[in-house]
Amino acid sequence: MCGIAGILNVDESLVDQTALRAMIAALRHRGPDALGVYTDKHLGLAHARLSIIDLSTGQQPMHNEDKSIWITFNGEIFNYNELREELVGKGHRFATRSDTEVLIHLYEEKGEDCVDDLNGQWAFAIWDARRRKLFLSRDRLGVIPLFYTHAKQSFLFASEIKALLTHASVRRELDLQALDQLFTFWVTLPSRTIFQRICELPPGHSLILQEGKTRLRRYWQPDYRPRVEPIDEQARADRLLELLADATKLRLRSDVPVGAYLSGGIDSTTIVALIDAVSDTPLKTFSVTFDDPEFDERAFQREAVNHLHTEHSEIHCTHQDIARVFPRVIWHTEKPLLRTAPAPLYMLSQLVRQSGYKVVLTGEGADEMLGGYDLFKEAKVRGFWARFPNSKKRPLLLKRLYPYLPNLRSQSLAYLQAFFRVRKVDRDAVFFSHLPRWESTARLKRLFSGAVKSELEGYDAYDEMESLLPSEYHRWDVFSQAQYLETTHLLPGYILSSQGDRMAMAHGVEGRFPYLDHRLVDFAARLPSRLKMKVLNEKYLLKRAVNNIIPASIQNRSKQPYRAPDAKSFMSGAMPDYVEELLSESQLREHGVFNPLAVQTLMKKARQGQTTSMTDNMAFVGVLSTGLLIEQLMKGRGT
Repeated sequence: MCGIAGILNVDESLVDQTALRAMIAALRHRGPDALGVYTDKHLGLAHARLSIIDLSTGQQPMHNEDKSIWITFNGEIFNYNELREELVGKGHRFATRSDTEVLIHLYEEKGEDCVDDLNGQWAFAIWDARRRKLFLSRDRLGVIPLFYTHAKQSFLFASEIKALLTHASVRRELDLQALDQLFTFWVTLPSRTIFQRICELPPGHSLILQEGKTRLRRYWQPDYRPRVEPIDEQARADRLLELLADATKLRLRSDVPVGAYLSGGIDSTTIVALIDAVSDTPLKTFSVTFDDPEFDERAFQREAVNHLHTEHSEIHCTHQDIARVFPRVIWHTEKPLLRTAPAPLYMLSQLVRQSGYKVVLTGEGADEMLGGYDLFKEAKVRGFWARFPNSKKRPLLLKRLYPYLPNLRSQSLAYLQAFFRVRKVDRDAVFFSHLPRWESTARLKRLFSGAVKSELEGYDAYDEMESLLPSEYHRWDVFSQAQYLETTHLLPGYILSSQGDRMAMAHGVEGRFPYLDHRLVDFAARLPSRLKMKVLNEKYLLKRAVNNIIPASIQNRSKQPYRAPDAKSFMSGAMPDYVEELLSESQLREHGVFNPLAVQTLMKKARQGQTTSMTDNMAFVGVLSTGLLIEQLMKGRGT
């Protein structure tokens, strides 16, 4: 992956090359191998290259034979060899071996519909000089980021917001409605970002700018209508493994060495096993370990390493490490966080780069596509309980579901009914699956200052979320609705960005995700929900598919969601100076976002080691990360 940026002056004034170069310079961490710039009067394209495919002749921006089409491209097209062969058969001639040039010729052949043929992860901008058209596109699942803004008479785009903020016409202002969304859903809703007037191109969308008009086009979305045909479980399992094996093999295409993350769970262990099956040399794997057994998975990681004979490296992450790197993490995420989980992944990608690797395969996406999250289990149990509200057994399932939330164990039946929203009226709610999570998160908004609460009066984030739902959503079962919400919002807005692209590309490392191959995604979406989670057995079909290729102990282990220590990371040992400063009364009043008295109460609990609830932990991290965002990106003070 790389970094891209561009300027199109709608008033047809000349592009400021100094401004364009400043934009791409802000993305040098994404592409440390080379920088390239192309200008055509009122159009400018820029590229920061991370060399992975065609190391010698893949420089960008790249053009076609007569220079009527130019491209700046971030990402990988994994089926580029097959597409190139088809295009050669149609008379196209190639000057390089790159997937970038394949994109150019595919656009010549199919125009905007070229994206339908792509198997990959991408964000690109194509300048069609003959039509005076700028064509931007982002991959189906949102692996690769792409942001844009209209500033005076210019349209600007870039891989990261910080590149846009270098331009003199772009204002640095917090979008309070977006902040309200983030403190409800963990993410902002498309096309919003935390910055006013700066938008993110949604996954599965293209943007066309021509004759001064902007058009947004959705070319893909997940379809959860189950297939109406007899179900042969073994045949489905065999097909799943076939798709996953091919997706993994495609993602090994690279002109540099490829490694893999190995968490010790079924998802990443399966990917490593599939790589091992087609590789002649030992695979290099990487993992993170913790002091606290609540978060540590090293026993399972080492079992997988011993079984698959990988060359393994691990980074040990302490509480102090999280506090130390957290400012850099926020500079890269460009948004507030409610958890510290990205911080260890920042350290992990640094280890990957220091080990001489630029590419890693990971198991991300399996939970969303194949029914692995505890939230999906929770929704099923809540649905059962709502139909039998007097049951005494079903609430016990919820207590066992979250062993890392000890406060739940001692709660009364009445409390659990209220907390988990299991009344009949709740069962018919549009967002039934996510209500407990979102309402728990929304409690954090009590920390907002009076001025922010006044500004947000009358705004309802749920209404905006509902306005984005496809009409088909209401015909899907609750399990599929939950999958849609996770896949469309949390996956691109947090998992693939804050924990994915931003932490990896902070050190010039590209993540690849076999479970997010669009063929597998489409196949999994149309599976009956009971094959994804049989009763409460998560990822049932995946377990059946990989039964003979990974250790039974890993296949059958209890799911341990990836987490990291939160508030206590900043309280172990001496509190970092930046925490004291950002959460001081004077700084909080200057920023104006949070109520200083409420935050001071939270700080007191944290100092005394009493921030044990999930809500307190999210509140602490949310307030701290918002302060870091304001100082580093709103005020432009760096890290």
